[in-house]
Amino acid sequence: MLDVHTFDVPLPIDLLRSLRPLVASSSDPTIRLRPDRVVRTARTPDGPATLDIRRVAPQRFVAEAFGSGRDWALENAPDLLGAADDLDGFDASRHRMVARAHHARSDLRMVRSGRIEDVLVPTILAQRVTSQEAARSWTRLVTAWGRPAPGPIPLRLPPSAGELATRPYWDFHRLGVERSRAERIAVACRNLDVLQAAMAPGLHPGDVTETAGLTVAERLTRVPGIGPWTAALLARTAAGDPDTVEVGDYNTKDHVVHALTGRPRGSDEEMLGLLEPFAGHRGRVIRLLLSAAPRPPRFGPRRRAVPVDRL
Repeated sequence: MLDVHTFDVPLPIDLLRSLRPLVASSSDPTIRLRPDRVVRTARTPDGPATLDIRRVAPQRFVAEAFGSGRDWALENAPDLLGAADDLDGFDASRHRMVARAHHARSDLRMVRSGRIEDVLVPTILAQRVTSQEAARSWTRLVTAWGRPAPGPIPLRLPPSAGELATRPYWDFHRLGVERSRAERIAVACRNLDVLQAAMAPGLHPGDVTETAGLTVAERLTRVPGIGPWTAALLARTAAGDPDTVEVGDYNTKDHVVHALTGRPRGSDEEMLGLLEPFAGHRGRVIRLLLSAAPRPPRFGPRRRAVPVDRL
């Protein structure tokens, strides 16, 4: 059995920016992220694990893992740091703002956790509420129902999908999660195997499957409660898909339209049209623009909310 694994990644990576989608908030009890280190808990196919990755050279890392799932965690550690990220077909020069953002964030990688269970619940919790509300709910949920993670680092494992699938909605209500999101979580957790199968081994993220003729994100939406917005974020983070677009997001369309046209507001349709020249890497362009492009002007109360994916 492996205990420590040293590996190189083919492309430079900014850990803070690249792994930011895996962090619900600064108080997330499942992860600690620093410029040269990430410690993260996960429920792997082999059991719980804590993965501790340290940078020892610009593109070389040493990973140590604990728990019954440590071998799986170590084997998949390179993908968590963008080892599978592929820039083939990405041409930032198609728009000056994308080129500028790519120059500023050339070490922003599309990472792959490999497990839907890791990102499913925090993503559903972010439906229809502010990011601050979603972060508080996730922290309360893990603190109340999670367990201490294996290893010497004081983190917590999130509750298992099996446990969340059987909890009544009033248990979630005590943690500040209303009935609609609680029921979506329960339904999605009951269908975890179906969701995980959407990332079938051997399928490149975003490819059309031979069996269903659907992309990873489209296959995810076949489960009740997983709409296009949720599916896009799950496919991007769990499967490392560089092309998914979070249609329906409260902020993303305005940010992309503003960055690429200068207009302060835009629609999902405008965003999709502007991103079409970057097909295959539209999600990458979104992440670059959100990270490095000027934000659109604000004309109303400051809030960050996303729409609900309906049952």
